[in-house]
Amino acid sequence: MKTTTLAKRDWIAGLEKGLAILEAFDNQHARMTATQAAERTGLSRTAARRYLLTLESLGYVYTDGRLFGLTPRVLRVGWSYFDSARLPRSVQPYLQQLSATLNESAYVSVLDGWDLVVIARNGVSRVMTTGFVLGARVPAPLISPGVVLLAYQEDQQAVSAWLDTVQLAPFTPHTITSATRLREKIVRARADGYALIEQQLQVGVRGVAVPMRNRSGEVVAALSTNMSMGNEEAEAAVKRVLPHLQETALAMLNVL
Repeated sequence: MKTTTLAKRDWIAGLEKGLAILEAFDNQHARMTATQAAERTGLSRTAARRYLLTLESLGYVYTDGRLFGLTPRVLRVGWSYFDSARLPRSVQPYLQQLSATLNESAYVSVLDGWDLVVIARNGVSRVMTTGFVLGARVPAPLISPGVVLLAYQEDQQAVSAWLDTVQLAPFTPHTITSATRLREKIVRARADGYALIEQQLQVGVRGVAVPMRNRSGEVVAALSTNMSMGNEEAEAAVKRVLPHLQETALAMLNVL
């Protein structure tokens, strides 16, 4: 959530625009013309086309002469984080132990803007998947670690203001899209010290998350687990997994 202010003389506008072009591609815009890319980035059509052609030359974009799309080379940029960042590597042994103890998938996630991004995970073999792949990006209010991290943001006014403007897609019949109810979940998570979220992204799936602090006491990530709800009541599920989540989060204090 934190950004730095850069002096104008150090700012490379071309890099900013090139990254904006890459980020313009998504599920609804998997292939775009130069005109569509320009509309999504605020660039002129001529500028957007030049950036797309440059990215094609570098191997990050392909084209059929009219439409442009991303190539697998883009993954190099994202996976460089997992290869170089200390946090995902440091927490992996703890996730393995937690996952084995709970017999549930375990995750470490961080905020990127208002999205929750999974940066480390350890899964268990199940017929039904209740988890997220490494690098998964999810709207923060719809997943337990996202709610936890929103609850511990220093600027709660900014969180509240964003909730007033965001339009969340109803992934299931139970998805909460009301700003008022989302605020209640966030306030409750801050008061309880953990978040319990059910059936927001997938029917029959429950998530529990706790904050992860560094040695300075700052919340820098969230530790969570997902599980099939089955016949287990919410209170029983929390009683079963919360102590282990809290114990693991405390143990990871030394590596954050």
